[in-house]
Amino acid sequence: MKKFSKSMIILNVIIVLLFGLFLLFPCRNNGAFAQAPIIKWQKCLGGTGLDRANSIQQTSDGGFIVAGTTESYDGDVSGNHGGEDILVVKLTSLGGIQWQKCLGGTNSDYAISIWQTSDGGFILTGYIYSNDGDVSGNHGNNAIWLVKLTSLGCIQWQKCLDGTNYDNVESIQQTSDGGFIVAGTTNSNDVDVSGNHGDEDILVVKLTNLGDIQWQKCLGGTYYDFAESIQQTSDGGFIVAGTTNSNDVDVSGNHGDFDYWIVKLTSLGGIQWQKCLGGTYDDSAESIQQTSDGGFIVAGCTEFYDGDVSANHGGDEALIVKLNSLGDIQWQKCLGGAINESATYIQQTSDGGFIMTGCTYSNDGDVSGNHGDNDIWVVKLTSLGGIQWQKCLGGTYYDFAESIQKTSDGGYIVTGLTESNDGDVSGNHGGEDIWIVKLK
Repeated sequence: MKKFSKSMIILNVIIVLLFGLFLLFPCRNNGAFAQAPIIKWQKCLGGTGLDRANSIQQTSDGGFIVAGTTESYDGDVSGNHGGEDILVVKLTSLGGIQWQKCLGGTNSDYAISIWQTSDGGFILTGYIYSNDGDVSGNHGNNAIWLVKLTSLGCIQWQKCLDGTNYDNVESIQQTSDGGFIVAGTTNSNDVDVSGNHGDEDILVVKLTNLGDIQWQKCLGGTYYDFAESIQQTSDGGFIVAGTTNSNDVDVSGNHGDFDYWIVKLTSLGGIQWQKCLGGTYDDSAESIQQTSDGGFIVAGCTEFYDGDVSANHGGDEALIVKLNSLGDIQWQKCLGGAINESATYIQQTSDGGFIMTGCTYSNDGDVSGNHGDNDIWVVKLTSLGGIQWQKCLGGTYYDFAESIQKTSDGGYIVTGLTESNDGDVSGNHGGEDIWIVKLK
């Protein structure tokens, strides 16, 4: 019989021990993503017309407030004034409807952002074409509309901010003094708007708690400049994210075509610094938030990989950029597959990472589980932008997310729209519905 050498015996013992350790402590996910949360509940809200949501927030009672737009007069919707109305829905923690309100006039009116205020009510902003019904003070074609609601959705006051040309809004937040900061887009230069540099400018307006203008600023150059997101910063100033294809006046460093444009403002709206981020093709920023280290996280979409953009998988991709407090790039990540992706909202999580939502057409690269057509895409990132987990939500038709928020139970609430009624989606009232998904 062949004898084993001492070294061979030792080697065999080591192998056995290692195998035992593997059985006791298997490699977590074997290199795959961490476990994604599951759907705890989902709700379709709307009627037989077109309905979509743009904003959701958890409320102090553990429920949720949702704002969007509706063409419906049936189903979950009552009180439509005509055409497209703003739809505000208060939900319980399990997605049951507590109340709903249609706001607007006889023309088309759209909600963009809603937040609970310190008094337990809500501040809503959108843009309106009406000048009747709930709306007064529209000076032109369309106007930015601000509405302060009670906790039960009754109007306390409303204001139109606009000039005689085109004015739009994308973001509102209550400020530390109890007032509000608003960011949008304008090509007006009269009435409430002054200082337009040419074509469309970013419009930033600081308001009192009653909606009166304290100051307003037009930001941009001689071409097109759009705001998508604004947030008050820890120093009392503001950070704005948007898109520009200018390269003059307030804008410098454009890489070509449309770039992310990040602007840091003082408490009175003066520019402290600005940064153009992107490559030679179209890049559009959708969401920004100050991070716990004093820097910023930005999410949006990119078409190509050069300049500040690298590692594109093909097609349009979600572009995530981490900036320091002065706007310098710390890292950037392109997320997606071979077709098209975009990011619409990003938020820092309690572990120092980030939660992002948007949409995807892909089912390869960073994406798996697509149900068909365009899916909602939710991605959890580490503090350095590595993917911890990803999840596709939807059915066989078009599904799109506008907003995601961390919830008090450690999960997430997502909202947008769906045309599906299969896969993850049930209860669609017909056509396009508001879709709310609770993950945990």
